[in-house]
Amino acid sequence: MQINLSVEGPSDSPDRGPVSVGWFLTQDKGAVLFAPPERLGTRQTNRTHAKSAARCPAVIQMESRYFVVPCPYDIRLGFARDEKGRAQLVNRAGSASPIRASKLAEVVTLVSEAEWRFPDRPTVQMVLPYCFVADEPVWLTQIGCFAHYRPDPLPGTLFGGRMPIHVWPRPLMWAFEWHDPSRDIVLQRGEPLFYVQFEATGPDRPIQLIAAERTPALATYLESLSGVVNYVSQTFSLFQAAEDLRPPKLLTPKRRGETGGPDAAGR
Repeated sequence: MQINLSVEGPSDSPDRGPVSVGWFLTQDKGAVLFAPPERLGTRQTNRTHAKSAARCPAVIQMESRYFVVPCPYDIRLGFARDEKGRAQLVNRAGSASPIRASKLAEVVTLVSEAEWRFPDRPTVQMVLPYCFVADEPVWLTQIGCFAHYRPDPLPGTLFGGRMPIHVWPRPLMWAFEWHDPSRDIVLQRGEPLFYVQFEATGPDRPIQLIAAERTPALATYLESLSGVVNYVSQTFSLFQAAEDLRPPKLLTPKRRGETGGPDAAGR
């Protein structure tokens, strides 16, 4: 006779169980425009065949670790230079644009030409209020939409990034490197804008994405990190100083029934 014993630690141990990641909007203005992030691969797929890719555990594991942030606007942008040779954005939609011309500059901006990585590739930024936070060591990676098929591909690539959201919860932006400025940038509301992936202690731990409360402590901490990129070249050098200012708890789940409730993003 053989007896096997299996002993497991508590599920709420720092390196066991689901990793709780909170998402929230940094402002309430226009909040109805910004849909909750959703897991990649939530649409209906063919699962009838035993060998279908939709039932492959490797595919399921991979897709479950990416979350899709949707585009909040319908935008069509062109690139041009004025009579003095200065780079500028052109609203190709004109009077048919859903965004008023006076508001477009508040949504998307052309980065100063001196800051482009390559002289022939303009950089465009879209300001967004999406922010992610955690109370244990978690790194967020922002990447392009590799699993989303576009019949008319974008004429460039996303600027990705990676940062520790337990000490550096900053609003994300869509930063785009325009490889072919002769072609327009066409974005549609509701389409995937970018993906986010989360890494924590233990590669086998599932990610639980929940709507988070923008508490006074969290708001104060965000304010202490705000705008520092304008004063230092290497913001990662500030991580220790940020951790010294960090309150013990940043992630507070939003109460069910409020806008963007706890179950809005984790399905």
